[in-house]
Amino acid sequence: MKKDAQYDINIAKLADKTHHFAFELDRAFFEQFEQQLIPDGQVHADVTLHKTDRLLTFDFHLKGTVRQVCDRSLDDYDQEIETREQLLVRYGDRDLELDDNVLQIKTDTQTLPLAQHLFDYIGLALPMKKLHPRFQNEPDENPDSDTKLIFTTRQEGDDEDDEDDTDPRWNALRNLN
Repeated sequence: MKKDAQYDINIAKLADKTHHFAFELDRAFFEQFEQQLIPDGQVHADVTLHKTDRLLTFDFHLKGTVRQVCDRSLDDYDQEIETREQLLVRYGDRDLELDDNVLQIKTDTQTLPLAQHLFDYIGLALPMKKLHPRFQNEPDENPDSDTKLIFTTRQEGDDEDDEDDTDPRWNALRNLN
């Protein structure tokens, strides 16, 4: 990742109170990361920082669209996203990532880079199944089913109770009920 200081916050110069920051994330932002998940987008990020002498609490609100490729048709489309995340940063004797949303930084840290966190929160806001809007309203074939069978090796006409090809050692275990 190329370093871009415009997404860094100089925490050393900030007073112990609430601060607000706004970032516009566009193609230049996404090109900083060597990845193919999000090639382009227009996302507005509102970041609220509540600073105390022991803890920094960042509240992120991200809203906008990002360019995606449909899993079904491979067409490009704009995926709308909106997410709220929180990042807690505490002071300690060394830099550590304690949890996904909890960091520890040294007390003499001057700036805190937010670019990677912004990118990660956008990536987490994306749906697992990326479908072009023209496919999103199609009904499922069986709406009562919780899961959908994609592939099976069983062919029609096969007897499900056919245990001839099963290892005979399993028969003793089946009788333990």
